Amino acid sequence: MNIRHTLSVALGARSYPIVIGDGLLDGGYDLVQHIRGRHCMIVSNETVAPLYLDALAACLSGARVESVVLPDGEAHKTLETMSRVLDALVAARAARDVAVVALGGGVVGDIAGFAAASYMRGVDFFQIPTTLLAQVDSSVGGKTGVNHPAGKNLIGAFHQPRGVLIDTQTLTSLPQRELAAGLAEVIKYGAIVDAGFFAWLETHIDDLVGRDPDLLAQAIARSCELKAEVVSEDEREAGRRAILNFGHTFGHAIERCQGYGEWLHGEAVAAGMVMAARLSGLPEADVDRLSDLLRRAGLPVTPPAIGGDRLLDAMGLDKKVLKNRLRFVLLEQLGRAFVSSDYDADRLERLLAAADA
Repeated sequence: MNIRHTLSVALGARSYPIVIGDGLLDGGYDLVQHIRGRHCMIVSNETVAPLYLDALAACLSGARVESVVLPDGEAHKTLETMSRVLDALVAARAARDVAVVALGGGVVGDIAGFAAASYMRGVDFFQIPTTLLAQVDSSVGGKTGVNHPAGKNLIGAFHQPRGVLIDTQTLTSLPQRELAAGLAEVIKYGAIVDAGFFAWLETHIDDLVGRDPDLLAQAIARSCELKAEVVSEDEREAGRRAILNFGHTFGHAIERCQGYGEWLHGEAVAAGMVMAARLSGLPEADVDRLSDLLRRAGLPVTPPAIGGDRLLDAMGLDKKVLKNRLRFVLLEQLGRAFVSSDYDADRLERLLAAADA
């Protein structure tokens, strides 16, 4: 076991650690020290459970360990699937000191966290993300929830985990397309808050795509550090935290129009970031830098041909809409983002036209 980085999300009494290392699920890390009631419900899916469930159970030696295994994929991020976790907790007669442990990607983490937020009005949960996207984004910050046919993540709650354990060795089993999807969120942090990190990614993107373990650990740590800083300032997205949704207004709409799972979340966000950069009115050279970096990561930079009107309609249920007015995360420059409803309507119309069949 090799712990490379330990960070903290500073939220007062709800602060929690992020532990990043390799081999953490090989039995070397004592996770049970954090479990108050010595009763755990592991939530995983059909892809991840055969790979890592037994190893995680070994890390919880001394606790009562049970599990529920869900179907894999964004299409299953629903209230119906979440109810299976609640049913398992009830069947286990779990008390308020149970800990829900999410083992998997972002879908598993969001479902498990929402179930933990809902069961007995809130029980502990831990995030053990196994995809790059979940490691750098959804496992940190306390957003939990499920999709609705009308829009992504419309049903959920803020519920902070008690801790996040990131074992980078789980990335060795990750398909290349999933790795690329995670790199979209890594690139996002450079684009919105850290121009130096963006430049570092331009230098090292080929090695990250090639899964260099040291560089991946650095990229994960910096991404988590940047997100933790923003979340610590604005836990419930009342202000600055919304910048973390750069590219997501377009991206979520793409996911909905395509049918959840056709495009991966990171793929939709990648195309959405380029659209948002163009809507920002950035110099073409900066848009090209963003597009080139995303392409080198193996990501799309244009939306699918789903129709501009459909895309606009889907964006109408974005959670940043206020007073029936779309708001977007825009860039002043690479490394500096802001949220605004003041955008060039003609420019938006031209961007939407690019999605016409």
